[in-house]
Amino acid sequence: MKKKLAQYLKKLRPGGIQTTLMLVVSCISLVTMLLMGILMYVRFSTLSRQETIESSRKLMEQTGESMEDYLVNMRQISDAIYYNVVKENDFHDAREEIQKGMNLLYEANRDKLRTIAIYNRDGSLMAAEPVATQKEDPDVTRQEWYQSAVEEMENIHFSTPHIQNLFEDSTFRYYWVISSSRVVELTENRDSRLGVLLVDMDFSSISRMMNQINKVGNGQYYYLCNSDGEIIYHPRQIQISDGICRENSGKAASYKDGVYDETFEGAQRKVIVNTISYTGWKLVGVIPYSIFTHEMVNVRYFIAMVILLMAMMLTIINRVVTERISRPIRKLNHSVMEYEAGKKPEIYIGGSWEIRHLGYSIQNSYEKSEKLMQEIVWEQNERRKSELDALQSQINPHFLYNTLDSITWMIEGERNDEAAFMISQLAKLFRISLSKGHTIISVKDELQHAQSYMNIQRVRYKDAFSVIFDVESELEKYCAVKLTLQPILENAINYGVDPMDDCGEIRIGVKKEGDMLILFVEDNGIGMSQEEVSLLLTDSNRIPKHGSGVGLINIHNRLQILFGKNYGILVESEPDEGTKVSIKIPAILYTEENRKILEKGYLFSREKLEKKELQGECNEK
Repeated sequence: MKKKLAQYLKKLRPGGIQTTLMLVVSCISLVTMLLMGILMYVRFSTLSRQETIESSRKLMEQTGESMEDYLVNMRQISDAIYYNVVKENDFHDAREEIQKGMNLLYEANRDKLRTIAIYNRDGSLMAAEPVATQKEDPDVTRQEWYQSAVEEMENIHFSTPHIQNLFEDSTFRYYWVISSSRVVELTENRDSRLGVLLVDMDFSSISRMMNQINKVGNGQYYYLCNSDGEIIYHPRQIQISDGICRENSGKAASYKDGVYDETFEGAQRKVIVNTISYTGWKLVGVIPYSIFTHEMVNVRYFIAMVILLMAMMLTIINRVVTERISRPIRKLNHSVMEYEAGKKPEIYIGGSWEIRHLGYSIQNSYEKSEKLMQEIVWEQNERRKSELDALQSQINPHFLYNTLDSITWMIEGERNDEAAFMISQLAKLFRISLSKGHTIISVKDELQHAQSYMNIQRVRYKDAFSVIFDVESELEKYCAVKLTLQPILENAINYGVDPMDDCGEIRIGVKKEGDMLILFVEDNGIGMSQEEVSLLLTDSNRIPKHGSGVGLINIHNRLQILFGKNYGILVESEPDEGTKVSIKIPAILYTEENRKILEKGYLFSREKLEKKELQGECNEK
């Protein structure tokens, strides 16, 4: 048993394929289950919240309809008193008929009414039902219901709940009422004048409606307020009156019908608003967010149990699947390790088609490795050979003999200044040509070498052509490959401007495009055809008629060996228009460290990491 356990633990060693697969699959499974659990919880929570809000809305709609029916009934009673009793009779001749009509309407609706009274414009009582003695100087004109009716005569007005205080009551009982008031036209002795009709509704009917929908007891409640936010009914009305608690009724009164999110006294809650017709009252339902949280407790337990069961099942499945996937990979890895140790066994090929394909690929790669190494060795030898040939062939002995011969004739002709100039230029030429054996030099030194060479040639050719250097000083700080301009300048003289009678011009310049540095030599000579241009960089057996013997193809190959296939020489030419030869190399600032890195022969096309590090170092410097 211990042996099997040790073998299993060995399979699950850190970094093993099976361990990695199990960890990855387990993490993905766990994250997936958590996301599913969260999505399920959010979905159930949203549905539960919507169901709670929808049931509250339906309950409020039913209550609102009942309350509207009740208020419509009160309005109909007020209309009946006005149009059927008051407006049809004269208070001077038919006071008894008016009183009788008011009595009939009161008796028919006495379970809903407390008082019916008619006042003239001065506030004097004209008639009342039930018949009662008015209190001494109640000052009716200062009552809120009276002022509201007079200010807006075209509407029926409903007051907030208050205690009836107009008439004496032998039982000394006080009733909470809601007053309905309106301006009416009174006729007395055939004279028409305005008055106010007051109908006091029993508040207990509205209170019963509101009590019925406030029996839930889970923190959810409903209240009633007018359009100004004054509370008509609230389950905590006494506490609000005593200042123990508060209600955000003013904000609720400003809402239109709908559902709103609200934060009141630090607690989040849903507020549902429903407007009662004819009055502008707002029936408001308040649902604290704690209700939603409390309702989701059982759902949380259910989701947690589902996730736990799924985790147990997935653990078993992961174990089986990862073992099946990892076994052929481990066997393949074992055979590769033995091959690397020098045993050279057969590479394992088995498992799924992807692993078999990988085995075949590894086997083929080992078979091709020797061939690839031979190609690399050959390429390195060619690079070194190309560099050696370029260095050894740069200076044509014929050019050197002609230069020394010119110096001799100058001395004999006592042209000592010109001879001294020629000697100094030749010394600079040789100094830079040697450059302590370095292949990489600065653009400044390469340009100095080119200038010294052209100065000597202009003396030899007796200023038969002009030379222009077009270089920004900032570009002289970059790296260049030694002795690449001289062969191009020699070709420009021999094949470009020398065959011309006069007006020959050679332009040497440097420019930077992105991360590429371009050194170019441009002449206005006789040019060449496109066929000849194509042969310059492709025909390695082509023997030059004049010059140093270093063809452009050698320089081109040398640059590509150093920097990669994206760099080298570009030739542009047209007959009788001139020729432009561009040298494209990477733009790298010249430092001693960068020079050593480049001269070690890092191939840019294969050593991308070294290239990035090199450029990063250059940018920092």
